[in-house]
Amino acid sequence: MIKVGVIGAGHLGKIHLNILNSSQFELVGFHDTDIQNSQKLSIEKSYVFYEQLDDLINNIDAAVIVSPTTSHFDIAKKCIQKGKHVFIEKPLTSNSSEAKIIKSLADQNDIIGQVGFVERYNQAFLACKNYILDPRFIECHRLADFNPRGTDVSVIMDLMIHDIDIVLSIVNSKVKSINASGVSIISSTPDIANARIEFDNGCIANLTSSRISMKKMRKARIFQKDAYISIDFLEKDFQVVKIRDKDVDDNENSLVVKNNVGEEKVIFFEKPLMNNINSIEQELNDFYISILNKTQSKVSLNDGLKALEVAEEIMSQL
Repeated sequence: MIKVGVIGAGHLGKIHLNILNSSQFELVGFHDTDIQNSQKLSIEKSYVFYEQLDDLINNIDAAVIVSPTTSHFDIAKKCIQKGKHVFIEKPLTSNSSEAKIIKSLADQNDIIGQVGFVERYNQAFLACKNYILDPRFIECHRLADFNPRGTDVSVIMDLMIHDIDIVLSIVNSKVKSINASGVSIISSTPDIANARIEFDNGCIANLTSSRISMKKMRKARIFQKDAYISIDFLEKDFQVVKIRDKDVDDNENSLVVKNNVGEEKVIFFEKPLMNNINSIEQELNDFYISILNKTQSKVSLNDGLKALEVAEEIMSQL
């Protein structure tokens, strides 16, 4: 049995605690700097509260770090140096310099590290992922209403970084250039931002994020040769539209269009099976399997580092 502890018992930390309590892991307990709320949580849910962080770390095999981003580096470093595997909620750290140190320490100590990019485990994304072959243009919108809970970092680190990671995971090419703009409205850091990322292979990704919107939206549209894929991360729905040459077997009900040179094409829809899953539960299961089999996690520390590097380039232009 792999013993796990949760560091950070805020909104998301409580979700992790609840899932881990009935998972393959053995939940040892949790640590949080808010002693009063932690004691209340411990009484209500019977989780063991460790007032001292070191006491928790010394009693576990793996840590799930769900504390504020500014504390990720120090906590992850301490865990790794004590030989503990780490699951770190996004973003990996406050900056790429810290992320490089964490990755290096993990490599040196044979530590499994995973980053909590939960959208990688969104059931709609997983269902249509195999249809995403060679994207040429990607457009992402991630909009949310204002919540002070995320304002310790900019909207790029809070929201857009999810889409940065998704884009980097499906485009098999290096970033060539980035152009970005943004504005601060309520926070001291940007609340609305747009970034245009161009890759060496010619793919363009246009990302827009806002945390002061009237309605929530988490959508991605992916265009590639002979296919269009639309993913609604919020509603967990998707659409795959494909096009092929018309042949003699197509019936009169087929949706047929002619291109500019007179070639007849058939437009049709694919609807692959979508499994109903809990994304956080699935990513924690993968963390468990990676530790058990001593294999690199599906969302590695290097993935977290690459997303941070792109996010920093975007922020440098704001």
